[in-house]
Amino acid sequence: MRFVRVGAALVGAAAAVLGFLAPSAAADEPTVGPAIIDGGYAENAPWAARLFVNGQENCSATIIAPTWILTAEHCVAGGGTVSFNIGSLDQTQGEQATAVNIHTHGSADLALAELDHAVSATYSPLGTAGAVAVGQTVQVYGWGATCTDQPEINCQSQMLKVADVGVNSVSCSDYRGGVAVCANRIDGITAGGDSGGPMFATSPVDGGYYQVGVASTSDRATRTAYTNVTQYRDWIAGIAGV
Repeated sequence: MRFVRVGAALVGAAAAVLGFLAPSAAADEPTVGPAIIDGGYAENAPWAARLFVNGQENCSATIIAPTWILTAEHCVAGGGTVSFNIGSLDQTQGEQATAVNIHTHGSADLALAELDHAVSATYSPLGTAGAVAVGQTVQVYGWGATCTDQPEINCQSQMLKVADVGVNSVSCSDYRGGVAVCANRIDGITAGGDSGGPMFATSPVDGGYYQVGVASTSDRATRTAYTNVTQYRDWIAGIAGV
């Protein structure tokens, strides 16, 4: 089953405009794509950030520290001015900030964007080893596409969406070959525009609710892969300090 980069939306998530960063890919390569299809609307996500490239809705993300945003590498790989609306369920609202520096991981689908000013928010808590396990039901969030019967840019969700998925691996591969959490659809699945958005899990270790993944790929039907944040905490901490 061919996977596509989630890049713009979650299937089943709230309606938002889908924007793709990556150029067209060859037939055997992933393409930017998924959004939350089905699922429902999020009610509380103060750490959510909508990513724009040159003013166009593109991906989802999270704010993890006053001046740092976590998202997917493929969301920022095309260059251009990267900006964010932060802290609102409505992708057209929230505090606006612009990236002044972008750091990308060398072998995983992760990127950190340094903001032009500090943003006061509830920052996404990042999971450590053991925070996600095979067999868990976890939540994925995004403003990606909500349809599969038309161009995804036509059915992006304005409001943040959320869906339940079931974890089947914590050591599969993301778009760039990094370590990922793979999951199957329960009541929704990610799609174009959801790329870079978070997967959250209730930790079997301490019961906390942590971000454990960053949306990387999806088949827009039943399967999705999220870069495993718990495996890259040293890299994140070395740059963003968290």
